[in-house]
Amino acid sequence: MWVLLAAALAFLPFRRYPAIFLLSAAVAWAYFQGVLTLYAIGFLIACAVIARTARAPLNKQTLAVVREAALVLASLALFLHKAPGFSNPKILDGVAAGAHSAPLTLYFNFDKAIIPFLLLAALPTLFYYRRSSTQPRWHWLLLIISVPLLLLLAVGAGGLAIEPHNPPWLWTFILANLFFVSLAEEALFRGYLQQRLSGWLGNYASLFITAAIFGAAHIGGGALLAIFAGLAGVIYGLGWLWSGRLWVATLFHFALNLLHLLFFTYPFYQR
Repeated sequence: MWVLLAAALAFLPFRRYPAIFLLSAAVAWAYFQGVLTLYAIGFLIACAVIARTARAPLNKQTLAVVREAALVLASLALFLHKAPGFSNPKILDGVAAGAHSAPLTLYFNFDKAIIPFLLLAALPTLFYYRRSSTQPRWHWLLLIISVPLLLLLAVGAGGLAIEPHNPPWLWTFILANLFFVSLAEEALFRGYLQQRLSGWLGNYASLFITAAIFGAAHIGGGALLAIFAGLAGVIYGLGWLWSGRLWVATLFHFALNLLHLLFFTYPFYQR
């Protein structure tokens, strides 16, 4: 089921119909496994109807805005785990990556994995938009270096400590974090929100506003996490802005999370 769902997301930017077929198979499997109920199926069918009509020719601008807003609100409900009928399975429960790492609970988030499908229907340029300029290579080098530097800054602030790991559940983490966390969050924050705001406010105002909202979304983990999530959001946002590709922002997001797990206390330092 989860490999099918990940494959659907991998196909989505390039081959829309195979992606939808794989998603449908994953939804059916998830229903028979109890991950989705009939309420979730009804929610997804309603979203599909809205998405289909949102792609049809529209005569009224207001109607187009309402349809896009409905898809965005549905995506927010999925992001906040408020959509009905989803029972995301707990894969890891209170495991510790290392001696000074806090206990970790990990879910496979079927609901969040739906977000890129809905937002692509709302905004056809979700995965790719035309860049206005090309950045020099040294800009990209600095951006890549900023990923480990941000983690080292968190060590200096006392939120993390250096602690290498090679947990037996590493590949489970990679599957869940790449497709069901990083891609879903980047679709919402960079692919949709930052892109929409950039059309109204300009590239760099939208970059910092989106990063601040992204940081605020992590406030449940404490003020320090929110601050560092906001700084990470600047890195992801620059990756999106300079490349014009959602997958670049997603890979920066995933790379930071993977480096965090492999070389630092994860999810945070527990004394």
